[in-house]
Amino acid sequence: MIGYPNKKKIQPPVSDPAISKARRGMSLEDDLNKTNSYYLDVDRAVIFKKPTPIQVVEVSYPARNKAKITEAYYRQASTTDYNGVYRGLPIDFEAKETVNKTSFSLAKLHKHQLVHLVNVYRHGAIAFLLIRFSSLDETYLIMIESLIRFLKNHDRQSIPYDWIKNEGIFIPYSLTPPVDYLTALDKILTEGVKRNEEKK
Repeated sequence: MIGYPNKKKIQPPVSDPAISKARRGMSLEDDLNKTNSYYLDVDRAVIFKKPTPIQVVEVSYPARNKAKITEAYYRQASTTDYNGVYRGLPIDFEAKETVNKTSFSLAKLHKHQLVHLVNVYRHGAIAFLLIRFSSLDETYLIMIESLIRFLKNHDRQSIPYDWIKNEGIFIPYSLTPPVDYLTALDKILTEGVKRNEEKK
């Protein structure tokens, strides 16, 4: 337990392979929301889930103080799930889950989401995809650069699990935070700095 000046106590990252499968079975979105809250609490990054804009069509008022939306639709296609700032850089990513044990279907990644990730990457953002194989309790971080190379070199409707395992960075489950993707990202950023220094 770590104490901070504001008296808030924050648990340091803990990884425990004995965590029950029931606990690890929580949705990726739930785990990411907890992770992002942790990053904010310890002042590591500011990353939020973007709300999807909706147009309310009809509201029911069963009681004077209880309004309930009964009909609504999405105003426009959403871009990606999460964005924010990390290490002085914009960060943007999409998070997906699959029960398939051998591949990730590209149908789960919508074209406008892929286009958005490519665009923000071209303009200097850190862009990536988080994929959770829920049946295997495994989560991987795939940088958009790697995904672009895969799509250029393969005419497939899915990404094989073996490719993701080799090209991505495995994110072990931990209690706090549940999906420590920034530590995985740090490995990639550090390797990139080393390669740039070697080229000089």
